[in-house]
Amino acid sequence: MNNFIFILLNILFGLFSGVLGGLGMGGGTILIPLLTIFLGYGQKLSQGINLLSFLLMSIIAIIIHYKNGFISFGKIWIILLSGVVFSFLGAFFASQIDSSLLRIMFGVFLIILSTYQFFSSISSKRKG
Repeated sequence: MNNFIFILLNILFGLFSGVLGGLGMGGGTILIPLLTIFLGYGQKLSQGINLLSFLLMSIIAIIIHYKNGFISFGKIWIILLSGVVFSFLGAFFASQIDSSLLRIMFGVFLIILSTYQFFSSISSKRKG
C-alpha cells in the first residue's frame, strides 16, 4: 500500500470514529475493525490506538456536551470510579491473553451489540 492511500485511509478512519465518538456511540466500535481489517494492525495495537484516540477525542466531546448541559457531575462518581478500576483490570486481562482470542471476543461483543441494537430498533418502531 502506498503512502497516499495509507494516509487517506487513516484520515477516513479517524473521521468515522470521531463522528461516532462525538455522538457518544463509541468510535472504537468502528475504528478497531477498520484498523485490523484494512490496515492489518494487530488486535492489541488497534485497541491501543483506539484508546489513545478516544482519550483525545473525548476531551473535545466532553467540552461540547458540558456547554450544552448534558453532563451531570453529581451522577458520575460511581460510574467513574468503577470504570477506572475495571479498565485497569480489563487492560491487564487483555495484555495476558492471546491476540487471536481477544479478536474473537471483540467480534462476539460486536455481534451481541448489533443484534441488541437491531431488535431494539424493531421494538421501538412497533411501539411508536
